Amino acid sequence: MKKIRIDKSIKFGGKDLPLIAGPCVIESREHVLKMATAIKQITDALLIPFIFKSSFDKANRTSVDSFRGPGLDDGLKILAEVKNEVGVPIITDIHLPDQADALAEVADIIQIPAFLCRQSDLLVAAGGTGKPINVKKGQFLSPWKIGHITKKIESTGNSNILLTERGNSFGFDSLTVDMRSIPIMQEETGYPVIFDGTHSSQMPGNSGNTTGGLRKYIPNLVKAAVAAGCDGLFLEVHDDVEQAKSDAATQWSLDQLEQLLVQVQKIRKAVNG
Repeated sequence: MKKIRIDKSIKFGGKDLPLIAGPCVIESREHVLKMATAIKQITDALLIPFIFKSSFDKANRTSVDSFRGPGLDDGLKILAEVKNEVGVPIITDIHLPDQADALAEVADIIQIPAFLCRQSDLLVAAGGTGKPINVKKGQFLSPWKIGHITKKIESTGNSNILLTERGNSFGFDSLTVDMRSIPIMQEETGYPVIFDGTHSSQMPGNSGNTTGGLRKYIPNLVKAAVAAGCDGLFLEVHDDVEQAKSDAATQWSLDQLEQLLVQVQKIRKAVNG
């Protein structure tokens, strides 16, 4: 297993189980600063490495009227503030190849959204920055096919790659998770595999003009993934889930985060003996 280091204190593929967490989209400067600070307090107390996640733009929304975020320029300024004031690494999504250089100035990890995971120009542009790249496996993609994606990034000379399992399409409006995907992707590529517990609980297109989901099953999925040997966790977290401006049905509540992480640590300890 390759070890992917993000900074001096965070490494994927080792004994730790880093957490990528934050609200789905930047709703305001004040909100993301508040969320990053609150999550960091929890992870610091539990000695869990933490990377803050929020998107400056949600380019893939169900409705044209859905909130998308502040955009590239303003969003990166806000994320830079979070990074400097709260003192946490940052991960955010890339949508277009020409965004790569701007993202590389702020983000510690550049994330490839699931629906864009096979876009060669995007993968090469992101890889060319030399930054660690987190690829979310598309809902339409077999875990055995993920190696074609990593080779595109590796073609730039960049082997700082993370992979994220987030479920596969099941019928028209649901996702299912095959936990075999975690060891399969680890074995096929040699790269660390993160589990996205919040997107895996989605029911796309199930709620009219928004994406639905089943939040109550997030702990079941997360605990199963840790038992299956994932190398990190991804959770979208919000302090008022019902009022979240994106993915309201599947963001995990801030006030329940610590309890879930404590359970996860116990499972991780048991798995590792």
